[in-house]
Amino acid sequence: MTGSSHRASKSAAALIIGLCLTASPALALDKIKLAIGNPGVGETEAPDLGMKQGIFAKYGLELEILYTQGSAETVQAVVSGGVDVGCAVGTVGALAAFSKGAPLRIIGASFTGDSNMFLYVPAQSPIRKVEDAKGKTVAFSNTGSSSHVMVIEAKKQFETDFKPTATGGGPATLTQVMSGQVDVGWSGAPFAVDMLEDGRIRLIMKASDLTAMGNQTSRVITANLQDLKKRPDVYRRFMDAYRETIDWIYDTPEGVKAYAEWAKVSEAIGKRSLSEFLPKSGVQTDEIRGLDQNMQTALEAKYISAPLTREQIAELIQIPQSARK
Repeated sequence: MTGSSHRASKSAAALIIGLCLTASPALALDKIKLAIGNPGVGETEAPDLGMKQGIFAKYGLELEILYTQGSAETVQAVVSGGVDVGCAVGTVGALAAFSKGAPLRIIGASFTGDSNMFLYVPAQSPIRKVEDAKGKTVAFSNTGSSSHVMVIEAKKQFETDFKPTATGGGPATLTQVMSGQVDVGWSGAPFAVDMLEDGRIRLIMKASDLTAMGNQTSRVITANLQDLKKRPDVYRRFMDAYRETIDWIYDTPEGVKAYAEWAKVSEAIGKRSLSEFLPKSGVQTDEIRGLDQNMQTALEAKYISAPLTREQIAELIQIPQSARK
């Protein structure tokens, strides 16, 4: 074989090897189907922003996100196995589902504290405070949600006989309030904070006005039990990616900007929402607080027939230990 033929053979071989390497499939990511209640409200931005930033992919995960109208829909999706993970689930709703034997477990806190949610009325409404809502309709998203708990506790604390009314998510509720179908609306920052700023709606109560909501975890992250047992490492990585996303949103200018864009508000209102309504301490994931108060609310609303035992609580709450350095 001549020198030129030998070089041509080597070149052809190199080309074939290169093509084979190029054709090799990329490392497959583990897929998680995810349901999130009330998009645009509260801390529901984390999975979407973390996925776009590449944080979940860094942990070997690919998310498929489904948005629901609130906690009840999210719980049903998790329990049925239609999704693997449910975010922003009302703690009371999770307790109710578990007490009925549903294959659902809590793998993290979603929101703790009372700074996020509020009740509002149109600017021209004569209602100035909760006591003025006697006989009126007061919105919440759906049964067992954190907004439902807020309305139940408001009715109890202010001893006002208003009519709790399920209205669905933030946008649907706003439409019903502004069209006069419902007297008092509910929301959670960042949704409708811009309308508070420009005076189109008026705040009549923050959840922080309620003694009972204090320092309790009002929303949690849940998982389908069968899939949790089958893929425990996937859920550990999911929670670590979620935690890293929270750090990025709160601790970097890029994260704050991305949050404001996601919420479709100005960067100034985005910053206000994070600092005033959604402080980083509120989105901690590693501790379910105020469970006794949540159980008491669930008992009074007849969502559970008896408080959970210590053993049942240990079975319900299975927060993966972080492997982050």
